[in-house]
Amino acid sequence: MTNMEDSGVIQQAIDELSCPDSLKGLCHEHCDGNPLPSQEALQEIIDCARSILFPGYYGNSAINTQTISYHIGVSVERLHHLLSRQILAGLCFQEREEGEMLQSSTSKAADIATEIVATLPTLRKLLATDVEAAYDGDPAATSYSEIIACYPALKALTCYRLAHELVRHGVPLIPRVITEMAHSETGIDIHPAAEIGHHFTIDHGTGVVVGATCIIGNHVKLYQGVTLGARSFPLDDNGNPIKGIPRHPILEDNVVVYSNATILGRVTIGHDSVIGANMWITEDVGPRSRVMKG
Repeated sequence: MTNMEDSGVIQQAIDELSCPDSLKGLCHEHCDGNPLPSQEALQEIIDCARSILFPGYYGNSAINTQTISYHIGVSVERLHHLLSRQILAGLCFQEREEGEMLQSSTSKAADIATEIVATLPTLRKLLATDVEAAYDGDPAATSYSEIIACYPALKALTCYRLAHELVRHGVPLIPRVITEMAHSETGIDIHPAAEIGHHFTIDHGTGVVVGATCIIGNHVKLYQGVTLGARSFPLDDNGNPIKGIPRHPILEDNVVVYSNATILGRVTIGHDSVIGANMWITEDVGPRSRVMKG
């Protein structure tokens, strides 16, 4: 091709890619002045939150009892700033409105960020129970430090518990991005809307899926490859899946689910039950049950 022919082919591609018909549902029209969700900023939020919740393990390692208040103070201020900006991005992404709505959203985002920061002491206490559960449940673990520094489950749970607070405060999009970033990092896919109690752990972790409407009690342990998923979806009059209905399992307290087990639909696994490896569960399981092959 000549240079002129190359230019014509390229211009045709540009025209086709810019055609409104080809962009339907695939392009977000940005409003000037609105921030955009940023994976780079969200990664900094994750790193900053981890350094606050587990000081000395993440972020600045030169921390002692004399300097910890200063370091946490700086990190909390940074986290609040980053959260405010990204929460605003999520709100604007959903609303796509300008003027007074943007001003209102800016104030709302700052308020939500403040409320999230206020939950951090509670989140640390909750994550401490997850560390304890991982240590008590894994004979290969030599210390809490090893759990905090190495275990992918704790990294994923830190992201999930932060994202879940954002969901509770009505923040769109951003919580899902955070848990999908954790999914990419750890291989553990926990939807931020799922409800998970204290002393939760996932051994090894790779391939675990926890759906949006799951309810998981206290002292629950999952192994690698476990799926807590949905069955086929009910459809509306137009043949589209109905959104927002409970469709994932409920695991009561003290349940253990071994590797590659699949539990589907709004079924309840009763307290103190054990689900064996490679099981396929689509019906309720009573308390203190043992569901095994053979």
